[in-house]
Amino acid sequence: MTVAPAFQQIGDYRLVRPLGSGGMGDVYFGVSPTADRVAVKVIRQHLLTDPTIRKRFAAEVESLRVVWGSRVARLEAADPLGDPAWLAVEYVPGSTLSQHVEQHDPLPLPLVAMIGAMLADGLDRVHQAGLVHRDLKPQNIILGRDGPVLIDFGLAVLTERGDYLTDPGAVVGSPHYMSPERINGERGQAAGSDIYGLAATLVFALTGHHLYAAAGGVHGLLLQITDPDVLPDLSGVPAEVAPLLGAMLAHDPSARPSLSVVRTRLLAVATSGGVPVIEMRRRVGELTFDGSTEIMVPPEFADPIQDPEDVTTGDGGSDDGDDDAAGSRADGGPDTQFDPDPPRRLPTTLVDPDPPDRPRAEVGWLTDRLRQQYARRGTL
Repeated sequence: MTVAPAFQQIGDYRLVRPLGSGGMGDVYFGVSPTADRVAVKVIRQHLLTDPTIRKRFAAEVESLRVVWGSRVARLEAADPLGDPAWLAVEYVPGSTLSQHVEQHDPLPLPLVAMIGAMLADGLDRVHQAGLVHRDLKPQNIILGRDGPVLIDFGLAVLTERGDYLTDPGAVVGSPHYMSPERINGERGQAAGSDIYGLAATLVFALTGHHLYAAAGGVHGLLLQITDPDVLPDLSGVPAEVAPLLGAMLAHDPSARPSLSVVRTRLLAVATSGGVPVIEMRRRVGELTFDGSTEIMVPPEFADPIQDPEDVTTGDGGSDDGDDDAAGSRADGGPDTQFDPDPPRRLPTTLVDPDPPDRPRAEVGWLTDRLRQQYARRGTL
């Protein structure tokens, strides 16, 4: 678990508490000046020592501003060139898919099929915008109140550095979910890489295991993934989806089905028991959302800061430091700085239609002129 940050504020956001830590950086729950909730990811400094990587990361973050859809945590703000570099995204309460499987065992087929269909729908919209995720894995999927949400768009650029080890034994990213072409540095089939990552993620959700054993360490794992003769482990995958997931994991990206096909076939599996889509969607939220993960804005962050010069005593004098006069009575009685009379009802219109003290404007001349113009031009 991460410790409290050395800085209590970054950009416009006050950092309340740590949310987690990973190979890319540390994540904190933050609050904006208007009490918006965000997740602030502070990127590890050593990942950005190469100026080229920092510039690529900045370009990637800029592209996130056009990512949209209910399955994507929207970007709120970022400073990829700052020290430290950071980005803030919409705060989505809930466990990650990885956490849920580890804590509650694999999910049943209908739920996994529905989750996969929803993710395929979200990814399809992202791809239509000309973007890709490139780091799709269970750790980057939050099971929110209304279903799965994708996070950490744009951070995969930090792992594309020709090496996967930062410190001895430490891995940047999750090679278990990386496609063969991405490991080989082929950039022309990025959308297909997301389809591969989605399939690997669904296999984990259904079985709790990865596609390849980690024998031989990270490099041994990468060799297995890139070897077309070593097939992924689909043991435990239900027969209803095994052919589809196998096709999504094809070594050749061009042989993988489109996201539209994936969504259609997964929806058919999710509703095969006669349960309609809307009900399956409700069940996904009800059975996977962990309400205990929700963090609310602390009261001291949500309330506006009062200007001391605006505080007056009940008798109209200046604040002399008395607690009662400052509006903090210990007996719970009414605050003496406020008028005890009930407030005047606000007008229902922005402007009083007939204020008693205001002279009425003479507009007869304007009426006569309009009549004369209308007589000359009936189309006025």
